[in-house]
Amino acid sequence: MDFEEINNTAFTAILITKGRKTGNDHSVWLKAVMYDNKIYFSRRNPDGDWLKNATINSDVKVEFDERKFNGTALLVKDEILSKKISALKYSDKKRQEESRIVLQVTLREQQ
Repeated sequence: MDFEEINNTAFTAILITKGRKTGNDHSVWLKAVMYDNKIYFSRRNPDGDWLKNATINSDVKVEFDERKFNGTALLVKDEILSKKISALKYSDKKRQEESRIVLQVTLREQQ
């Protein structure tokens, strides 16, 4: 998959996770970043249902640009990578420097 046209940019995507309690699909619109052919989502605190769901069940789906992909989610532990994602996601210097929890989604195949 070549995403050169959106690499290193922020865009809006739908993240679909399986509910950790119900097992039902849950969809949420989020600001995302494409970097090194992976999609990143982030937030300042760990209380978002989408984040909790993705850490319990790493099989997720992502929709953007009228395409739907299966993916595998993983929390980013690398602080340098987390800061890079924030710099790409936000133009505001203050927001770029805030500590964030970052979820990496490695896309598998198009559905």
